[in-house]
Amino acid sequence: MTAGGSGIGRAAAERFSSAGADVYICDISDKALQDTLRELPGVRGSLADVGDSRQVEALCRDAQSTMGGIDVLLNNAGISGPRAAVEDIEYEDWNQTLRINLSGMFHCIKQVVPHMKAQGGGAIINIVTASVKTGLPNRLPYIASKSAVLGMSHTLARELGPHNIRCNCILPGLIDNERGRALIAAYASENSLSPETARQEFLRYVSMRTFIQPEEIGDMAVFLASDAARHITGQEIAVDGNAEWEV
Repeated sequence: MTAGGSGIGRAAAERFSSAGADVYICDISDKALQDTLRELPGVRGSLADVGDSRQVEALCRDAQSTMGGIDVLLNNAGISGPRAAVEDIEYEDWNQTLRINLSGMFHCIKQVVPHMKAQGGGAIINIVTASVKTGLPNRLPYIASKSAVLGMSHTLARELGPHNIRCNCILPGLIDNERGRALIAAYASENSLSPETARQEFLRYVSMRTFIQPEEIGDMAVFLASDAARHITGQEIAVDGNAEWEV
């Protein structure tokens, strides 16, 4: 599980651990990693930048040797990328966003697939975003990278299906965590709105008028990894209250 030290990854680590799974996480933040390992007994992990293929190779070797196998990969690591008009996006920012959000997932998948093939199956779960359905102006690198993950996942579902390896995507909506609240605060500041008014503006375009708890994404990941989902692959499953549009 990548980026397991905070946010959705931390919640998913808790849910998988509670379900009885052996959990191995990575994170780029040593503090987040150590806090999680301390607070979730039984969860193991190491530092890794998923955008660095060599670090991912070492990560997967350690996870494989520590747990004796890899049944599930939860690709969760990602960055928000720059917020800018297309003509103002720096090449470096574009490349960095794709390096983490797209190549980072590829690096992990490339390493775990041989193990999954050898053991006769597995599940790959890629965290995307509900924003791929609505589009998001001034966030082109982020949306482009996440949309590419959808294409990668559909192709992998076909390629790996004969090996009993499933690949699905979860599309989270507006998450009620530090990052989600920061988005609302930034929108409020940019538009001279109160935090509550900004919050209601965001919810106006969610059919169920709700934020999503990180644990809900963890629950969906546990389900997709379970035997109950043994014939679910190649799917884009949104946990978003039905995001109709975004401000």
